[in-house]
Amino acid sequence: MPQIVIDARGLPPPRPLEMVMEALDDLHEGDELLLLLHCEPIPLYRVLANNGYGFHSETAADGSVSIHISLLN
Repeated sequence: MPQIVIDARGLPPPRPLEMVMEALDDLHEGDELLLLLHCEPIPLYRVLANNGYGFHSETAADGSVSIHISLLN
């Protein structure tokens, strides 16, 4: 599974959201976008759900979050 990684930890809003929206244009069926952030991106989850993307997140012990994003079939 091809993977695009965006490490946006430490970047101020709205830059992480802008980076994700740009990367979604290059996401194809079977690809995954991995977004690394310092907190849960609640507004992003609504955007993804409303536009046909699936996602799940994992929170590390330090509070950072890994969000796995893919196209829904």
